[in-house]
Amino acid sequence: MTGISLRPRKTRALGVALLVLLAMALAGLVLFRQVRPASTRIMRLRAFWSDPAAHADWTIQAGQRCGRSPFLLPTTGYIGFFWGDSFRPGHRHQGLDIFGVSGPDGLGQTPVVAVHDGYLTRLPDWRSSIILRIPSDPLEPGRQIWVYYTHMADAAGASYIAADYPPGTAEVFVPAGTLIGYQGNYSADPDNPTGMHLHISMVLDDGQGSFRNELEIANTLDPSPYFGIEGNAGRIGDGIAVCPD
Repeated sequence: MTGISLRPRKTRALGVALLVLLAMALAGLVLFRQVRPASTRIMRLRAFWSDPAAHADWTIQAGQRCGRSPFLLPTTGYIGFFWGDSFRPGHRHQGLDIFGVSGPDGLGQTPVVAVHDGYLTRLPDWRSSIILRIPSDPLEPGRQIWVYYTHMADAAGASYIAADYPPGTAEVFVPAGTLIGYQGNYSADPDNPTGMHLHISMVLDDGQGSFRNELEIANTLDPSPYFGIEGNAGRIGDGIAVCPD
């Protein structure tokens, strides 16, 4: 025996183990903070769908204007998910998800309207989506923005977009409040429908007269000031989004 103590090695090993546990705890806390709001919202959505009449105070109305907001509300229902919500690590939701009062199976029943005067386009391969070009952002005049709507079809892709706007429609002027379709649950996977709702987002212009990729939250705008209603997940927390009194 050399008489060399093994305690320093044990101490270092214990220190490393504690650091690993601390890192795991911090990662778990981050994940909890990301997942908890979505979990709370899912439970509340189930309560709403089970008895919408009991939660009428959670419901917004298509065509309603909240105070002096520049946009009308796009559809009737409960705002279940918000701009900035996280459903999985590294992902942030780019807009609002609004679920109609007819429940998860009430397809093609809840109207969707234009939120502002604008020019409607539906690309040839868009089954459930349209985009509305607004030449001058009412909150930043001179800046062009776009309003993207999607999930307006059934699970198999049968469209609920109004017949006036078939695939290939380009730059058709629509006044605010115009009926453009109905909520649906299209996800491009018939075996995994989204649940009946409308997804809507405010999309930045690419500087070349077209719209940026809506799937990236950095290309979208916080919808709150446009609708006069809190739509930012970071601010609303577990709250319910309705027009202020």
